[in-house]
Amino acid sequence: MESIVLADVRTDSEREVIADWAAANHPGAKVLTLDRIDFAALPATTVLVPVRVVWLPQVRRGERRVSLADAVALSNPRKPPAWRQPSIRRRYPDRVRVVEGASASIAELDEAYQQQQAAGESFAAFVGMRAALSAERSELALVGDRYKVPRLVAEQISSSARFQAAIADLAAELGRPVSSVAQETTDKMSSFVATQSRLMRDIFNTTFRGLYERAWTVSADLDTLGRLRELNKSTSLVFLPSHRSYVDPLVLSGVLDEHDFPPNLVLGGNNLAFWPMGPIAQRAGTIFIRRQFGSDPVYKLAMRSYLSFIVEKRFNLEWYIEGGRSRTGKLRPPMLGLLSYVAEAVESVDGADVTVVPTSIVYDQLPEITAMAQEAAGGTKRPEDLKWLLRYARGQRVHRGQARVRFGEPFSLRGALDQSGDGRARLEKVAFRVMDEINAATPISSTSLAGFALLGAADRAYTATEIEVILAPLLTYIDDRGLPGPDPSTCRGLGLLSTLGELTEAGVLSTYDGGTEQVWGIAPGNHAIAAYYRNGALHHFVDRAIVEVAMLAVADGTVHTDHPEGMLGVSQQEALRIRDLLKFEFFFPPKKEFLHRLGAELDLIAAEWRTTVPTQQWVYEALLANAGKLFARRTLQTFFDAQLVVATLLSSRDAGAVPKDEFLMECLGLGRQLSLQGEVQSKDSVSRELYDGAYRLAENRGAVGGDSEDDERRARGEWLREVHEIRERLSRIAAIEAEQAAAAELEENR
Repeated sequence: MESIVLADVRTDSEREVIADWAAANHPGAKVLTLDRIDFAALPATTVLVPVRVVWLPQVRRGERRVSLADAVALSNPRKPPAWRQPSIRRRYPDRVRVVEGASASIAELDEAYQQQQAAGESFAAFVGMRAALSAERSELALVGDRYKVPRLVAEQISSSARFQAAIADLAAELGRPVSSVAQETTDKMSSFVATQSRLMRDIFNTTFRGLYERAWTVSADLDTLGRLRELNKSTSLVFLPSHRSYVDPLVLSGVLDEHDFPPNLVLGGNNLAFWPMGPIAQRAGTIFIRRQFGSDPVYKLAMRSYLSFIVEKRFNLEWYIEGGRSRTGKLRPPMLGLLSYVAEAVESVDGADVTVVPTSIVYDQLPEITAMAQEAAGGTKRPEDLKWLLRYARGQRVHRGQARVRFGEPFSLRGALDQSGDGRARLEKVAFRVMDEINAATPISSTSLAGFALLGAADRAYTATEIEVILAPLLTYIDDRGLPGPDPSTCRGLGLLSTLGELTEAGVLSTYDGGTEQVWGIAPGNHAIAAYYRNGALHHFVDRAIVEVAMLAVADGTVHTDHPEGMLGVSQQEALRIRDLLKFEFFFPPKKEFLHRLGAELDLIAAEWRTTVPTQQWVYEALLANAGKLFARRTLQTFFDAQLVVATLLSSRDAGAVPKDEFLMECLGLGRQLSLQGEVQSKDSVSRELYDGAYRLAENRGAVGGDSEDDERRARGEWLREVHEIRERLSRIAAIEAEQAAAAELEENR
């Protein structure tokens, strides 16, 4: 059986290296390049052994990596020029290696060619592509998975039978020539395909790492990373992170690179594709795509084909399912477009699957919050360009605490789709599962907890001791629930002073130390910024808040206390109604899981609830007994204040069409007015983003775009009545909190 060493070489020096290697490892075998082989004359039993030369960088700080200095010197140590190669062989023989790909016979290659290749593609081209990919896999075993990048992407996609069939179908649908559609699809694909190189990946990491390394100390969930490494051996990973900062992709990339994961192909908006960031990022694995392309069928086919290739070849993916950075600190509604394309790829390729990895990235301090809070209040977003990048880089020279990367429970996309029924609703269920897992994994930082405490207290300045008293029951609740809370030492004593100092340096808090004690309060006009920090942890308190408001429905007689299922039935009935009012603000699990969580919260409030008749007196006593651990007002006031503004303005309008953008600007005006009048309790509720969520709720309830004008008027009136009812309960919770505080003060003074 004849063997041929199929050499992938660029220079005479590489030919010599492979010839020496072949003489030692495959004695007697011919060493030929692809263009020197006559496939028609070869017996079917001939075995091809693909090999290539790998040039390694010098060892720097214990690692073989290309440095920025190499790029500045216009030198790529992974592809040295021909004139330097003999010198490298002599002086640094450890930098020259030969890798051998998996061998295959002509018969085996021909069988694969008949099954996979589109008509008209040559057998020689197919063999060359297979040999290159096989040698590439062997090279990865040498250089590490962090350098796993897709090669020959356009060639593999355009030469596949599946792609050619999709082109023919679209051409028939559009009534255009196949060649025209094929050319346009290829051109549009080339505009976003990440043409990765190991050199540019090293340069990108070296250059842009400074945008976060000096500002944050990064910590990661090492246990889950270990599990993901094992999963990645048999399936590709799709990371879906929360999006709070421009540096999110850099932080996650640094964590994965440090633990030798293959690089993610990152789907991002083309607003960041400006020079020099765009060209470098694209060659380091970023796929810059249009924000909107649903009306362009050719672009959709190009994107669908590319994502199918990525799924089939098991490369890792990453995109930000919210579609943009959060302007409020909460997760934004998920965008389903890219998820639908990946789901389609999974279901169209036999045996294909991906593992979805919900990912949370949070920061102790984030300088971008001020600009985002201004946008939420109606300001204009500044476009990204080179000047913006330089300003951003200068702002990253200050240390801003920790950046925490945590992972929710990974799950099979195919399995999740199978469990979610049919139609578009199943994608929504999968997306909501992702968001719920991100929330569950999101840690509560000391800065977010401080924001929660101060925004929920009276709008005045507090001593460190007073703030510590407010935080103590919150830490107890976090511990009782087993939530991913902060280090308690950062909320007490010197640790608390450090946390308050961080928020003061960030401009969130103001401080005064000209009296007998230093005091801190939310800086004037910065309530929305403090709310951003608070909102990052707010979802952990929502279930408890809903239970408290539902319990008051018993106390005021809104629901009957003789429910056949006792307190559980009463709370569930009212809690589901409240959840419906908040469904565009928070991501709730399926009904069964949600109700289970409510039972767990009732266990913490009053363990005897299962055997107690829920009278009004019992409810008040149960709430009073939870001194400092009533969260409804602190958690929900902002959102029902925003709903009040939208519902009030809608109710003042005649039924009929309501132009959304114009209406939301009017909401900002009314919100500011009601805030100045004291009708709106939370200053951070004056937010276009929150009004947008309330507007979507109005649409959902038929208060906008209803079946008839009478239905719209009824829906608006009913919604406004419900909002007033919930806000009145929140006021009563505030009174219970005041009673608790007075009792605690009396006890302390005894």
